[in-house]
Amino acid sequence: MSPKHSLLAIGVMLLWGANFVVIDEGLDGVPPLLFLAMRFVLVAIPLVFFVPRPAASWQAVVAVGTFMSLGQFSLLYISLDLGMPAGLASLVLQAQVIFTIVIAAAVIREVPTRRQVVGALIGTAGLVVVVVAHGASAPVLPVLVMLGASLSWATGNVIARAAGVQSGFSMVVWSALVVPVPAFVLSLVVDGGDEVTRALTHLSGVAIASTVYTAVGASLIGYGIWNSLLARYPASAVVPFVLLVPVVGIAAAWVVQDEVPSALEVVGGVVMLVGVAAATVSRRRAPAAAEATATV
Repeated sequence: MSPKHSLLAIGVMLLWGANFVVIDEGLDGVPPLLFLAMRFVLVAIPLVFFVPRPAASWQAVVAVGTFMSLGQFSLLYISLDLGMPAGLASLVLQAQVIFTIVIAAAVIREVPTRRQVVGALIGTAGLVVVVVAHGASAPVLPVLVMLGASLSWATGNVIARAAGVQSGFSMVVWSALVVPVPAFVLSLVVDGGDEVTRALTHLSGVAIASTVYTAVGASLIGYGIWNSLLARYPASAVVPFVLLVPVVGIAAAWVVQDEVPSALEVVGGVVMLVGVAAATVSRRRAPAAAEATATV
């Protein structure tokens, strides 16, 4: 990649890595599912009226939106609301690489390479260390919910692969339509109408800024640049930049929220990233299921 495009890729990783702290800060005083609905309204409206529908069936668009957007981000927001540290969340979410390889092998018979198998095993070992280390000092439920978010993302990856869906800007916009109504209804059921009304009528400046950042910065600008890079270069040259996301996320949480990971969490995180790197970084083009590793 050219220096200019490498800098653009790094810029996207900065947007995505900081996104976890931005979401966590914005959740103060706003129910997670309501906050999610707000974000995806801004992602879809008004762009859905100007961006052509992606070259995919409605079933594929809905399925991708259900798993990649609604499932992944609802569980991510809930996990953060339950107390998942933002920096650790940016790391655990990358387990989607491992899940994608496993699901693709089981469902669509996409046989992983030996390198990917080794990487998945190493990554899983590191993930287990992270979960055990975090569970020793804090409730493990938020971590398990975050793993659910990773699994939902991975399922969406495989659906997109099986349907031949291109991860273009139009797919980001149109699949976002799947999120707002279910998220809002679930928030009404879980949180109650009074709480939803209170939150909407007392939105803080931080919540509004966080919504704009996640919708415009992380989703539209981030994915717009990312997809343009994937269209220009082999995925094997672009996807490894994703490994910077947890580094940025942990650093941002450290600076903004004084979140200091334990030594064992750091060790487990490093082992996990080594496994993810082994599964995704290659001199030749990797199978598409493993390539479908963008971030939040």
